[in-house]
Amino acid sequence: MPKLKLSFKPFTLELKHTFTVSVFSRTTTPIILTEIEYDGLIGYGEASMPVYLGETQESIINFLSKVDLSKYDDVFNLENILKDIDLIENGNTAAKASIDIAMHDIVGKILNQPWYKIWGIDLKNIPYTSFTIGIDDKSMIEKKVKEAGDFKILKVKLGRDNDKDIIQTIREITDVPLIVDINQGWKDKELALEMINWLKGKKVLLVEQPLPKGQIDDTAWLTEKSPLPIIADESVQRFSDIIKIKDAFSGINIKLMKCTGMHEAYKMINLAKELNLKIMLGCMTETSCGISAASHLSPLADWVDLDGALLIKNDIFKGAGVINGKIFPAASPGIGVEKIYNS
Repeated sequence: MPKLKLSFKPFTLELKHTFTVSVFSRTTTPIILTEIEYDGLIGYGEASMPVYLGETQESIINFLSKVDLSKYDDVFNLENILKDIDLIENGNTAAKASIDIAMHDIVGKILNQPWYKIWGIDLKNIPYTSFTIGIDDKSMIEKKVKEAGDFKILKVKLGRDNDKDIIQTIREITDVPLIVDINQGWKDKELALEMINWLKGKKVLLVEQPLPKGQIDDTAWLTEKSPLPIIADESVQRFSDIIKIKDAFSGINIKLMKCTGMHEAYKMINLAKELNLKIMLGCMTETSCGISAASHLSPLADWVDLDGALLIKNDIFKGAGVINGKIFPAASPGIGVEKIYNS
């Protein structure tokens, strides 16, 4: 019987522009690239590290070094394989996602089908994907907005003392709908509600994580009074978190790097639908590998924010592509990526 063989190595993504949110700025993103070999096939995965989850290239390499895939005889038994990997250590969600994505790529290639077909998902229902505008000065925001001219929705990072100035600058250039992401940057629920009421008149669709994740009661109060949906990001990471926050938010933002990958993301989507929670499908700064994996789930979401690969200048994969403002997975087997040069 052929055996599964895992390999991995670090890589650094270079951003096209300095990326600033309410709590940090950066020009690069460290990631780990994974490959799983099986019977002549290669499955690709990646781990992009969310700053607030505390993973590093070193911690991911340390975790992946403990994984032995060669002991599994049934490559199709994703449920048990991924459950075993999840139990190795707590946390390490991006590390686990890198294996999950590569395993899905392998299984899809064996079946000779893309994952949206395996799941029976209709691509006709894909929402527009948003393009992210980080916190910046007026001239750079103007530049970023003009570069995003083909997109039907913009996602705007807020959470500092110039929030209204940023929105006004964007509205001088375009009237496309906006998603605003506060990244826990607002601290006072009354001031948050006042700001949301102002944003409602600026063609804003939703507000993502307005308050710190520890202020769950304040968030529930805000959601009840808000004229816009309030979406959880930092407050919900995995399947087990959904029940804890279901009464405090209008919906959740699911990211593969937070929830350990495609397998759990699919389960989270189904539970959210049962609970009448809205679904946003998001990402970190990632190559087209991670973005392509997530894109197979995009028709199941209410909002899609899968622009991570568009924010970097050294993508090493070709995969999901943006057509008329919507991101479509490639029709090739697995997650639908091709490595275009070696890292």
